[in-house]
Amino acid sequence: MKIRIDKMLSNIGLGSRSQIKIDAKSGCIKINGIIEKNSSRIVDTEKDEVNYKNNTVKYIQYIYLMMNKPQGVVSATEDNYDKTVVDLLDEKDKFYSPFPVGRLDKDTEGLLILTNDGVLNHNLLSPKKHVDKTYYAEVDGEVTEEDVKLFEEGILLINENYKTLPADLKIIESGQESKCYVTVREGKFHQVKRMFLAVGKEVKYLKRISMGAIDLDETLELGAYRHLTEEELKKLM
Repeated sequence: MKIRIDKMLSNIGLGSRSQIKIDAKSGCIKINGIIEKNSSRIVDTEKDEVNYKNNTVKYIQYIYLMMNKPQGVVSATEDNYDKTVVDLLDEKDKFYSPFPVGRLDKDTEGLLILTNDGVLNHNLLSPKKHVDKTYYAEVDGEVTEEDVKLFEEGILLINENYKTLPADLKIIESGQESKCYVTVREGKFHQVKRMFLAVGKEVKYLKRISMGAIDLDETLELGAYRHLTEEELKKLM
């Protein structure tokens, strides 16, 4: 990407363009090892090495984050009443204005991707893509093989004339309280909870553990996040 030095440095939060212009005249900027006093010079972010105040600067256009979303936090960039997932980010990452890819309910935990890449966001959420999303669920009620078959056929949601796409239901434990994995291929509002309600069960705890080819990093504590690895990003793409 070709961009002016002052714009590049200001875009990643290193100062205002007017301050960077002053710093350039003071010899604080080097391009490929040579002092550059013209802050309007165009650089190639893929080829040129930019050094600012003795630190090599890498320009990032897009940011890709994996968060282990906690309960009580909403999947939004801002909210008048509740803390949002963006509120959990460091200032250096907030700078890039990332937004959650899709949403998890306020009381649902687990994997949430945040990015400022609109194309990736569209590809992951497009109904035509049918990206798998897998959840771990603890359910009040006995989940049976009959429920597994019903999920495979698609569930007609209560109070809505809509039948879901086929979903995979895998029983871990079955009893008065059941544990299971559910994989859906769409993102209807409260979908997993509503699917269980339609078969007479109530979800008590829900955690998303994967989205597409990306699995939740279980070493992430609730509310923690990290940048996606190159390998994970390739899988998403």
